Amino acid sequence: MVDAGTLPLNLPKSPMDFPCFRYSITLIATVIACLCLHTFIKAATKRRHPPVTGSIFHQLYYFSTVHDYHTDLAARFKTFRLFAPTHSLIYTVEPAVVEYILRTNYTNYGKGSYNYENLKDLFGDGIFAVDGEKWRHQRKLASYEFTTKNLRDFSSDVFRSNAARLSLMISKAANSNQAMDIQDLFMRSTLDSIFKIGFGDELDTLSGLSEEGNSFAKAFDDSSDLILWRYIDIFWKIKRFLGIGSEAELKKNIRVIDGFAYKLIRRKTQSMSEQQNDTIKKNDILSRFLVEKKKDPKNLNDKYLRDIILNFIIAGRDTTAVTLSWFFYMLCKHPSLQEKLAREIKEATKTNDSISIVEFTSRLTEEALNKMQYLHAALTETLRIYPAVPEDPKVCFSDDTLPGGFDIKKGDMVCFLPYSMGRMKFLWGVDAEVFRPERWLDENGVFQPENPFKFTAFQAGPRICLGKEFAYRQMKIFAAVLIHFFKFKLSDKSKNAHYKSTITLRINQGLHLFAYHKEPMARSNETSM
Repeated sequence: MVDAGTLPLNLPKSPMDFPCFRYSITLIATVIACLCLHTFIKAATKRRHPPVTGSIFHQLYYFSTVHDYHTDLAARFKTFRLFAPTHSLIYTVEPAVVEYILRTNYTNYGKGSYNYENLKDLFGDGIFAVDGEKWRHQRKLASYEFTTKNLRDFSSDVFRSNAARLSLMISKAANSNQAMDIQDLFMRSTLDSIFKIGFGDELDTLSGLSEEGNSFAKAFDDSSDLILWRYIDIFWKIKRFLGIGSEAELKKNIRVIDGFAYKLIRRKTQSMSEQQNDTIKKNDILSRFLVEKKKDPKNLNDKYLRDIILNFIIAGRDTTAVTLSWFFYMLCKHPSLQEKLAREIKEATKTNDSISIVEFTSRLTEEALNKMQYLHAALTETLRIYPAVPEDPKVCFSDDTLPGGFDIKKGDMVCFLPYSMGRMKFLWGVDAEVFRPERWLDENGVFQPENPFKFTAFQAGPRICLGKEFAYRQMKIFAAVLIHFFKFKLSDKSKNAHYKSTITLRINQGLHLFAYHKEPMARSNETSM
């Protein structure tokens, strides 16, 4: 037996010291590593996520310029992801993805409980906060109502009347050479219009003389801002529970809105109950739904009516006012467009310079509006660059895979970005950020629509905005009246307009303009109102 102490120093003392053993272990480790790598690659192939570019806290940090923050990321990644405490936030500017969530697999993407919780205090069970049967029910009712000639004619009359009233106020500002916040005037005028169409009642916020109307309008605006803040403030539910801060303010505003809305519903119900069925006037939306309520009193209660009408007002007021504001900002930045549009409007209405405002508005018929192809293109170009709703979030209801291979988990938010999409060179060319209405016209000057999944200002697919033509008609009537009678200039030419981070793309601190009468005769229009 050999003494271990006499073994040669170069002899292996452990299994690892044996060359054959080392080679075996290395081979086994290599095989395991290859198997792990194969498994990892396979898993990565099975589950791919959009690139992570930040978290919800970045949203808070960039809140005042959040749409430009998203645009910068979209230019680099097209589809990207931000982390939130309970889910991921996926943003996209890819038309194929937009089409997928709005049409191909739209039933898997909707408001969800996350959005409903954030929105319900103001929106209630209205169409912009709900999914499923309630969404389908309201969509069906609204789809029918928006196609009726009676409502189209009534709304056009309201638009013409309020455009004339607005022009009177602008005329007074022009006479006194005073700058005005035209965004504020648009917000008030379109609210008056949509309130008349929705409730059949005069709100009269444009004059500023209705204390009740002003209180409703302020509560309405403040509530919209506070609702949006919930998407950033992770402590809002605690504030609501304790009744403090922004949530206490929101609750107070909702009481004002509800009190006003329910009073109008009761008044309209009483008025209609005193009329014979065959003599009931059904011009406004509320009257039409009250007729439906008789057929379905269980579902169409006063709370549901309140939600339906307020959602209609939210959709029809802010979006048109905001678009008109950016449109007039663009006209001031491109003065030659004012003259070009004025010529088209004069030709379409067959008018001269000495016509009164009242007579001019009467000539804004469907036929005349349809001839205003360049105006339609200019409004659409405004919506491309400054979409009224800059971001549109949907919640994924079950695990899914988007076009391009990115996997989405149940509960993730998928948001397409109309503001960013309008600035993408891969969609619109190298002049994507240039205001150029001609991009919408063919060689004969006729408007040519774009792919709705590329131009997403009105959504698309089964969720396409039912009020699209309604909105265009209102904007064209207001724009035609003001462009025909006035020229506009920025009160401060050196100041560029910036948006305010709200649900709709309002101009921060308003849009202050000077208006000038085109003809001395226009001053006499005041006496014809």
